[in-house]
This record gives sequence, C-alpha cells and structure tokens, in this order.
Amino acid sequence: MRRPHLVVLAGIGAAAATVVFGARTVLTRQAAIARRRIGKPLGEESIDADRVWRRALEGEPLELLVLGDSLAAGLGAERRKETLGGRLAKGLGRRLHRPVRLRTGAVVGSESPDLDDQLALLPAAYTPDVAVIVVGGNDVTHRLPVSTSTRHLRRAIDDLRARGAEVVVGTCPDLGALRPVPQPLRRLISSVSRRLAEAQTETARDAGAVPVDLRRAVGPMFFDDPEAMFSLDRFHPSPLGYRRTAEALLPAVLTASEIALGSRR
Repeated sequence: MRRPHLVVLAGIGAAAATVVFGARTVLTRQAAIARRRIGKPLGEESIDADRVWRRALEGEPLELLVLGDSLAAGLGAERRKETLGGRLAKGLGRRLHRPVRLRTGAVVGSESPDLDDQLALLPAAYTPDVAVIVVGGNDVTHRLPVSTSTRHLRRAIDDLRARGAEVVVGTCPDLGALRPVPQPLRRLISSVSRRLAEAQTETARDAGAVPVDLRRAVGPMFFDDPEAMFSLDRFHPSPLGYRRTAEALLPAVLTASEIALGSRR
C-alpha cells in the first residue's frame, strides 16, 4: 500500500477515535447529570410487606416469593399493600380464595448476580410454590454484559425449579421512560434495556419459567403519564405504577399458582 493511503487511513482512524472518545465523554457527563437529578429521596430501604395476606380465607397459604431489585422490593410504594409483592399477594388471595404468605428476598440496588445471594439467604427447607423475579434495570445502568445477566438469571431459575417452584420473570422495563436521563443517553439505555428484556425472555423460556414483557405491558403507561406512574425520584414506580405492573404480572402468576397447587394436591 502506498504511503498516501496509509496517511489517509491513519487520519480516518484518529478521527474515529476522537469521535468515540467525545461520545463517551458526553455519555459519562449525562450519566452524572441523571444521578444528580434522581438522587435518593426515597432512601434505600423498601417497606416490609412480608406477611400472610388474606389471612381470613380458608386453606393452607400459598407460598409466594419475590426476588430481584428495587422494583421487586417495592421502593417508592407508600404502604405495604402498594408494593409489588403486596399487590400480587392480595390479588392471588382474592382469585384463589386462599391465604398467600409473601416472602420478599428482593433488595434495593440489586443486579442479576445478586440473585445468588438472595437465594442463599433463604432457609434451606423453604419451598415456595411460586417465585417472581424482576431484575435488570440496574444491570443496564451499571453496564453489566447481557450474557452475565442472563447467566445469573438462568442459575436462579434453575435453583427455584429445583425447589419445586413455578417461576415467573418480569423482564427489564424500558428505561427510555426515565425523563431525568438526558438524550442521547436515554435512547441508548432504552435500546440496551430492550435487548436485555429479549434475552431474559429467551432465557426464562429455556429454563422452564414464564416471562412477562413489562416493556410492552406497562411501558407505554410510563411513557405517556410519567407524573402519575413514577414516584418522587422519577425513577421508581409510584403506587399507581406498582398497581399497573402487578396487573401485568398477575395473570401469569395466577396460572403458575394454579399449577403449583395442582402439583401440591
């Protein structure tokens, strides 16, 4: 190759490197802006909603386990009946006509690899009838590789299935609905969250779990009415946001519960 061509290629390479560096700098700056805007007005502790729901109903309680991140833990809810677990437990009790014992292993700030610790903290003899996993948002914001996320999700599903549980996975929401995040970073995390949700769907199905696409089920509501659907920090769901999310998950959780109760009988 002649020297002029080498010079041209070198120039193109240098220009490309400059563009990449500049884009990375912009995204890093926008991430810092988003963190400042969101802050931690809700703290880092969710409401404890673990109890037997619909206690007055007859029958042995259904054992419901909820694992995952702050969405699964219910950060942003104002009362325990407004958390994701509380709403699912209430809804199941009403439809199954039996009590539901809720156990929440979800922890605020968790990523998919933290599912290992959440499972390790469960009593060895604990056997949930149904487990609900909602995780992925922090994987996106912390730039966790999709392959790492799905590997730990698969491990968690396998563990729960070995315990005899039916498993429902709420896939990663579309983070493009987060208004405090500036553009173009918001478009980027929206794309990444969609890719993660698709990978989670495939992983869940392969492992014998039932995926629920939260991006399609409730994403438009968060896009169209963020003031009502998000809580004070504009990052976590409001009580209404949790209600809509629980409504999206409930049909799959109900079906899983009926299968689990049939196996129990």
